[in-house]
Amino acid sequence: MKIRSIKVTPRFEKSFSKLPVEIQKATIIKKKAFVRDPFAPDLKTHKLSGKLKGLWSFSVSYSYRILLEFDRDDRVLFHDIGDHRVYR
Repeated sequence: MKIRSIKVTPRFEKSFSKLPVEIQKATIIKKKAFVRDPFAPDLKTHKLSGKLKGLWSFSVSYSYRILLEFDRDDRVLFHDIGDHRVYR
């Protein structure tokens, strides 16, 4: 799967701006990896269930995740970023 574009929500932008600088840098690196291969093993991309059904998540670090939605095969929407509290 080739990702052509990634859009971000205002919530993602706000959450990203509050992250420590080292996590922001790691996010940029992981975003590039995601564009190359959204299901690369190191990203641990997976479907969510329950109230977050329809969304996916991938790992930025051990503690930080990006919540996302595959809009179409080639477009993605990043909803939020943060620690495990983003799943609530």
